[in-house]
Amino acid sequence: MISIKSPQEIKTMAEGGRILATVMKEISKKAVPGITTKELDGLAESLILKSGAKPSFKGYQNFPAATCISINDELVHAAPSERALKSGDIVSLDLGLVWQGFNLDMAVTLPVDKVSPEAQRLIRATKKALKRGIKKIRPGNTVGDIGNTIQRYVEGQGYNVVRDLCGHGIGRELHEDPQILNFGKRRSGAELAEGMVLCLEPMVTAGDWKLKKCADGFGYKTADGSLSAHFEHTVAVAENGPVVLTNSVLCDILTIVK
Repeated sequence: MISIKSPQEIKTMAEGGRILATVMKEISKKAVPGITTKELDGLAESLILKSGAKPSFKGYQNFPAATCISINDELVHAAPSERALKSGDIVSLDLGLVWQGFNLDMAVTLPVDKVSPEAQRLIRATKKALKRGIKKIRPGNTVGDIGNTIQRYVEGQGYNVVRDLCGHGIGRELHEDPQILNFGKRRSGAELAEGMVLCLEPMVTAGDWKLKKCADGFGYKTADGSLSAHFEHTVAVAENGPVVLTNSVLCDILTIVK
């Protein structure tokens, strides 16, 4: 069942989204050669708790940390460890928190120091895929419109979208209906309505889209060892179009949502 949030609930989620985006900005600055993924996670958890929020990932399905941190061919959900970042890596930071009973979720993929032109291009394409998907978030469109837009753009860049994982609704629960695939047909699936809140998260591979489990038992990586990238925002469906809630410079939500 798809939940519809009230204007006040969306305002509350926007407050949490600003906190999450600020935390993500701070830990992104620390993603430099030599730092371990466990150190990045510790910083993220400390900042979340200091804000008055709490991590939404820690303990979820037994996940041991506040942040999913995936490197190179690791796509999503890898657990932090003593592994240190190296120059030339690309790292995906996936972070969630709970603010006043509501979940927020976002992800970015970053270059660590100097990376190859191929890695830079993959990151840019995945970020653009998210932006194109967000533009489709408006009442009357469908989740299939979002997935089709993302798929056509990604494949047009010579990459693939992952089929086995997807975006989702979000609110009181971390994962709610509807599922939002990164592929599909126009005019298919659930119709978007004002008050829905969705997590769009293109997951893109430079090679084949098939995945396998990481050794830690939590993460997923590309089966062929190719590079992968992941971006995500929490977005509200408003009368006049999308409102990105995980935005540290979001203007007054009351001017956008009734």
